[in-house]
Amino acid sequence: MTPEIRFVELDKTRHDRASFDCGIQQLNDFIGRSAARHREAGVSKTMVLPARATKDDKAGICAFYTLSHTQIERETLPPALAKKLPRYPVPVMLVAQLAVHKESQRQGLGKVTLIRALRHCLEINAHLPSYAVVVDALDDEIADFYRQYGFKLLDKAVKQVRLYLPMRTVADLFG
Repeated sequence: MTPEIRFVELDKTRHDRASFDCGIQQLNDFIGRSAARHREAGVSKTMVLPARATKDDKAGICAFYTLSHTQIERETLPPALAKKLPRYPVPVMLVAQLAVHKESQRQGLGKVTLIRALRHCLEINAHLPSYAVVVDALDDEIADFYRQYGFKLLDKAVKQVRLYLPMRTVADLFG
């Protein structure tokens, strides 16, 4: 599966969601069943890296990410950071989903997808400021992927690990 050169907004009339398989059923189900509905409801936006079309059919999806807004309690941050923030929930950008198709894995697309998601968060931040970018990793292996790019532990729940990267750090990455 050869990817196109840019991410575009998911369009269920142009992108083949049903054939997406990253090896994690929860993410496959999200892109196949929920991503378009969530966009229509106004709760998130999914961007896809389509495969180069070989026919007139719908393009396969090599990778995707989904962004949304959420908030965190300031007390979940390290004390040195928390003391600088207001005493009410802190707005953050959420990379709600990020996945790479099995056929496109081990080619650096996870890193490319994360970089594009972070740049997108920074673009949104110019109009709607957020303190940080947050990710919910489904397991420790996925958490390690984000840690290698500077994400720090925010919270650990039974089924996932929540990590964060301050928006100032994101801005420095693209500075």
